[in-house]
Amino acid sequence: MSKALTAWIEGIGFLAPGLPDWPTARAVLRGEQAYAPAPSVLPAPSILPPAERRRASRVVKLTLAVGREAAAHAGADVGQLATVFSASGADGHNCHALCEQLAGEDRQISPTRFHNSVHNAAAGYWGIATGAMAPCQVICAYDASFGAGLLDALGQVVVDRQTTLLIAYDSEYPQPLFAKRPVPDVAGVGLVLAPQRTERSLAQITVAPDTANAEPLADAALEDLRTAIPALRALPLLRKLALGEGGVICLDYLPPMQLGVAIQPC
Repeated sequence: MSKALTAWIEGIGFLAPGLPDWPTARAVLRGEQAYAPAPSVLPAPSILPPAERRRASRVVKLTLAVGREAAAHAGADVGQLATVFSASGADGHNCHALCEQLAGEDRQISPTRFHNSVHNAAAGYWGIATGAMAPCQVICAYDASFGAGLLDALGQVVVDRQTTLLIAYDSEYPQPLFAKRPVPDVAGVGLVLAPQRTERSLAQITVAPDTANAEPLADAALEDLRTAIPALRALPLLRKLALGEGGVICLDYLPPMQLGVAIQPC
């Protein structure tokens, strides 16, 4: 990345353990209410047709929830938004079920298990649910996946001048995979990024390369979430947005390269 990338944030979606939506997360990040740890609660994917609704995994429910919340916050038409889906892995529970099946005597994999196993499954369900025909990118960069998704989405906004929805998300794995990849629960962040300021803009965001250490959170429980779930590397950025504060923060990316993020509230 040779220069800074700039866009305007128009909508936010959020879901994480103990934080079921952006208004709740905003209140906690502002210090207006205490964080209460609890398992993530996933809304039913009512926007999907009945057949796909029955097959929807935890990851699909998660991405539909945060994407639709961000779009609603921005007053955007979900069918017209370009999208970037970014995750450090795929569907942990589905991966576990496939491994169990392949380790047994009956190794016949169901078509549903198979098509839910691919990394772009959530993006596919999003297209079915919303009818979106705009460009869609699906990427993965392990623990740097939020930063990679943010750069990809900003690049599309800057180059194509198209409003873009970033959905960064992660899924937990059951044991024994959990011992090797201890993501504790599902969580996701949605950001609607626009190429120019509008009456709905919340803040201007500018991202450039940096080498500083990522900014931790003072609340120990929230900091645990930030470090345990890759998508939640976004929390220092979201804290700035919740407080309506301007300034520069540093987010984890691919060490030694980090992301310097400048926020200017509108």
